[in-house]
Amino acid sequence: MAKKRRPQTKAAVPRVANGEIPVVGAREPCPCGSGRRYKACHGREAAHAVTELVQRPFEGLPGECDWVALRELVPAATVELTLAEGLPEGVPSVTLATVLPMAWPALRRDNGTVLLGLQNDTPSGDISRDLADTLRRALTAEPGTPVAAERAPGDGPRLQDLLDPKGTFSPTLHEGFEFWLEDAANATGEVAASLERANAAAIPTARLTGVEAAYWCETPEKNHLRWVMSHPEEKLLDALARLHAAGASSLGENTRLVGSFRAHGLTVPVWDLPRGMSAEDTEKPAVDLAERLAEALASDAPLTPEQRRARGGLTNRQVTLS
Repeated sequence: MAKKRRPQTKAAVPRVANGEIPVVGAREPCPCGSGRRYKACHGREAAHAVTELVQRPFEGLPGECDWVALRELVPAATVELTLAEGLPEGVPSVTLATVLPMAWPALRRDNGTVLLGLQNDTPSGDISRDLADTLRRALTAEPGTPVAAERAPGDGPRLQDLLDPKGTFSPTLHEGFEFWLEDAANATGEVAASLERANAAAIPTARLTGVEAAYWCETPEKNHLRWVMSHPEEKLLDALARLHAAGASSLGENTRLVGSFRAHGLTVPVWDLPRGMSAEDTEKPAVDLAERLAEALASDAPLTPEQRRARGGLTNRQVTLS
């Protein structure tokens, strides 16, 4: 015999007069008072809003290219953030960090400062909205507590709404993760052990000073330059192909442009460098390449057969990270 279904009474369901439908459990009655489950009512629209992929989540923020680099390339870095409405009372500063201990989305320190983690899995297709929701909750969290991951409302603010559009975005790269702690020098026990493990896994990385969003890194076999660029992808690939066909796409002897990848709507060309080529050694070649690239970007001439072959090679070696 089939189980008798218990009737759902609308009297037990709160009605919302102002049109704002709060998020509840998928199987709970929808707060709008329809009598249907949330997932079959207003939850459908909310689910679509949070799963639709935003191709360039950091577009419009100061330092978009560096946001992408810190999200995908850089192991240990921090950036002081400027809020559009200023800092709330009791919050001395807000700092973006590539990663936080235990992969916490955010942390409110004992002294009230806020750390916002960037390299975390996010529940929706809009990283900017998810980070903004985490930041808002961190600003009101109890001092000395981490902030847990939650699903952001589909109509909630984005980072572009919370951060000052005229603010600066100046990453500070670190050799390790001592910035996690207010007194890292005196860390002991499991805290010290966790810090040591994290530091051992960090790849040495430096941000070039002569060009924007270009990051040198050192690996056991060779070094690399990964350069986040905001030029339209098709235009950039044409320009790189022009340089490559002319033998002008390298950064000097024993270096080569090996391909590129896409990350958060931007293109990131990658160069292999000799093991002994430091970040300082890469500075001037990168500036010179930027000048050649600007000239190539300005050209509207059709690609020659050789340039088309070079472009095909670059395209075949392209990978999408996000």
